[in-house]
Amino acid sequence: MVTMKPFVAVMALGASLALAGCGQESEADAPAPRPVRVVTVEKGVGGQVATFTGDVQAQDEAALAFRVSGRMIERSANVGDQVKAGQVVARLDPQNALNALRSAQAALAAAESQLVTAANTFDRQDRLLGNGFTTQANHDAARTALQAAQSGVDDAEAQLKTAQDNVSYTDLIADAPGTVTARGAEPGEVVQAGQMILQLARQGGRDAVFDVPANVLRAAPADPVITVTLSDDPSVTAIGRVREVAPQADPVTRTFRVRIGLDNPPAAMRLGSTVIGRVELGSDAAIEIPASALTAVNERPAVWVYDPASRTVALRNIELRRFSQASVAVETGLSPGEIVVTAGVQALHPGQKVRLLGAGS
Repeated sequence: MVTMKPFVAVMALGASLALAGCGQESEADAPAPRPVRVVTVEKGVGGQVATFTGDVQAQDEAALAFRVSGRMIERSANVGDQVKAGQVVARLDPQNALNALRSAQAALAAAESQLVTAANTFDRQDRLLGNGFTTQANHDAARTALQAAQSGVDDAEAQLKTAQDNVSYTDLIADAPGTVTARGAEPGEVVQAGQMILQLARQGGRDAVFDVPANVLRAAPADPVITVTLSDDPSVTAIGRVREVAPQADPVTRTFRVRIGLDNPPAAMRLGSTVIGRVELGSDAAIEIPASALTAVNERPAVWVYDPASRTVALRNIELRRFSQASVAVETGLSPGEIVVTAGVQALHPGQKVRLLGAGS
C-alpha cells in the first residue's frame, strides 16, 4: 500500500517556504519612516523675572561735522570731555576759504563799478532821448545794460555771502552742551563735508539699552517698570520705563533693541556704564511653538504630537492665544515636555512612523 506521509511533508514544507517569502516581501514593501523635525514644548516664561545686560546711552546724540571740506589743523576736544554750547571744538585750515573770500570781494567791487558806469550811461541816454538827440534803440540798449549790471551786483553779493559763510564754517562749533563719546578724525587729516568729527551726547536724559528676545517682549506686562543697576555696584539703582522698541529684530541674534528711559539716574550711572535690567513678566504667559508646527483639522488649529515610545505621530487640536509670522502662543492643548513636529507637517497621517532628523533612525 502506498503511504501519503512523504507527500504531506513535502506540501507542508513548500507552504512554509511560501509563507516565509510573503513575509519577507511584506517587510520589504513597508515604507521607511518619514523624516521630520521636532521641538520639545517648554514652559512659558510668565511669572519669572527676566534679566538682561546692557549699557547706558544718551537719549539725544549728534554727530558734529564740518559743512565744508578741508585739512583739519586743530581738534580741542577728546572722548570724555565736557563741551559747552558755542564752544569751538575743531578747526580747518582757513587759507583756501580766505582766498575765496578775497576773490568774492574783488568780484563785487568790479560789479559795483560796472553798475555805476551803466547807470551813468542810462542817465545820459535818458536826457538825450528827451531832447531828441538819440534813438529809442540806444536808450533801450542802455536800459538793458543797466539791468544786467544790477544782476551782476546781486550775484556778486550772493557769492560774497557764500564765501563769508565758508570762512565761518572752518570752525566746528558745539550746538549744545554735552559729552564727547567718539571721534572720527585726527588733526592733519583731510576731511569731507559731513564727515563725523566728534560724536556728542547732549546733556539731558539717559537710556539703558538692552537686546531683548521676542518671547520676553510678548510676556512682559503693559508699561512695565524696569529696575536697572550697575553691574559692578548693585547698590546703584534706577527705575525706568520702555521708551523705544526697535521695529525689527537683529538678523543674527533675533533680539529687539529696547531703550529704557531712566528716571533721575544717579551720577554714578555714567554714559557707557554696563548695567543690568530686571523686569517681572506676566503670570499668564502661554506656551510658544514655531509657527511652522501649525496645521488645521476641521478648520481648527492643530499640531502633530510625536510619541517617542511608538515613534508615531498623532494629530491634536489646540487653542491659540495669539500668533505671529514666526511663532504661535498656545492657550490649551499642549503640555511642557511634549514633542511637536515643526517640519514636514503637511505630509503626515495619524499613526505614521517618523524618524527624527539628526537623531538617527
